[in-house]
Amino acid sequence: METRETRLKRMRMRAWHRGIKEMDLILGGWADRNLADADDATLDAFETVLAEADHDLYQWVSGQAEAPEGLRPFVGLLQEELKGHEVGR
Repeated sequence: METRETRLKRMRMRAWHRGIKEMDLILGGWADRNLADADDATLDAFETVLAEADHDLYQWVSGQAEAPEGLRPFVGLLQEELKGHEVGR
C-alpha cells in the first residue's frame, strides 16, 4: 500500500510534468500550495483531474468548455485559485 508521503510526491511529479506548460503551472502550482493540507477526498479528486488530457483540462479551467459534471467542483477550485493569482491582484 502506498504511503501518504509517496502519494503526494507522485501526484506533485505528475502535476508538474504534464506536457503542456500552462497545465504544469496550473496543476503544479496548485499541488505546491495545497497537497500537504489536502484531505483524502481532495486528493482523490485531484488524482482524477490528473488522469484527464491536458487539452481538455485547459479548456475546462480556462472556461472555454464546461467540465464534466463529476469534475466541476475541483475544476471550479482551480478556476477560483487562478482568479486569485491574476496579475495585479
